Amino acid sequence: MIRCLAVDDESYASDIIATFIGKTPFLELVGATTNPFEALALVQEGKVDLVFLDIQMPELTGIQFLKICGGKCKVILTTAYPEYALDGFDLDVVDYLLKPISYDRFYKAAIKAQQIISPLQQEIVN
Repeated sequence: MIRCLAVDDESYASDIIATFIGKTPFLELVGATTNPFEALALVQEGKVDLVFLDIQMPELTGIQFLKICGGKCKVILTTAYPEYALDGFDLDVVDYLLKPISYDRFYKAAIKAQQIISPLQQEIVN
């Protein structure tokens, strides 16, 4: 199971991601939060494998979050602003989801994350 966290300053958006995570058999919801600092604490504690992260947040942008996080988990960016895609890919994100997000598009991104994260989890076990 891939441990996931949904982070968006708009609670309805993080709730949608949380619902999608719950529908996906290989994903496990660790939490959904509107507070990026709370999310950073979970990442720093090693409790998260994958973060679904909004880019435009008032306290801390998704790009700032990525830089602080320093590769401790994989990230899929979620945003309504397509112009931020290049910034995210420069920081080695798994995928970029443009809002509104359909479950089919979410699932494709989740599969992509699984292909990256599952081999890393196997290395840790071995």
